[in-house]
Amino acid sequence: MKKGLLVFVTLLLLLMTGCSQETGSVAQEKSTIEKIQEKKKLVIGFGSGDIPFHVKDKQGNWVGYEVDLAKAMAESLKVEVEFKQFEFSALIPALQNGDIDMILSAMTIRGDRALAVTFSQPYYSTGAVLMVPKADTTTKSWEELDKPGKKIAVSQGTTGALLAKSIIKQASILDYDSLTNAAMAVSQGQADGMIYDETAVRVYELMYPGTVRGIYNLISTENLGIALKLNDVKTQLWLNSFLDSYKNSPTDLASHKKWFETNDWLSEVEQKK
Repeated sequence: MKKGLLVFVTLLLLLMTGCSQETGSVAQEKSTIEKIQEKKKLVIGFGSGDIPFHVKDKQGNWVGYEVDLAKAMAESLKVEVEFKQFEFSALIPALQNGDIDMILSAMTIRGDRALAVTFSQPYYSTGAVLMVPKADTTTKSWEELDKPGKKIAVSQGTTGALLAKSIIKQASILDYDSLTNAAMAVSQGQADGMIYDETAVRVYELMYPGTVRGIYNLISTENLGIALKLNDVKTQLWLNSFLDSYKNSPTDLASHKKWFETNDWLSEVEQKK
């Protein structure tokens, strides 16, 4: 009887030890923010260059609105920052594999993506806007151009094209094979307006001043977020707290003004042929 009791107690202790070890292994799993602090480096994943969010200058250095944001995060954490570039479709796998700590690449917060990653709160809100010829000084909204005889240019297959075809009821829609050709139709007076992504319209207006005018009342809204490993709540909490202090700060406003409101930087960056 005593021997049986001894065996029972021994088995119980073994089970408790095993559970304790398993619990300990779970507790030892560190958040991304803790790993960043330990290695003294923040590794950011970019997709293909997305002006003016991230682009390389003529010296091969990353510059842009998201680069400024990443550097501000690294400064807050007192660590260095490294940028790695991937095809956009490879960013989430790179995050899941631990090749990068965060994705900061004009990624729209979407429900399907939230099944694979954890998003921060939005750091930038964008969407589709209307662009008209510079000579048009009166139009204030797309509704004013939705009339018989008016022409709206779009770039085939883009979200702007899909949006235009869903909201425009009376004006004609002209399909073009690229942003460049659609925008040229507007600047040359062949179209009365174009519906396209806000950031691209801003850059086009900066590149070709005096030819077009952007009307920056968003027709649709897309929120951009920083992607983290799924269920990394500790890092998400830190990141959201950081963004609360960064957004609309003097540093953020200066960065936004430089990259979205002036064209001084255009001569400093690589221009795609």
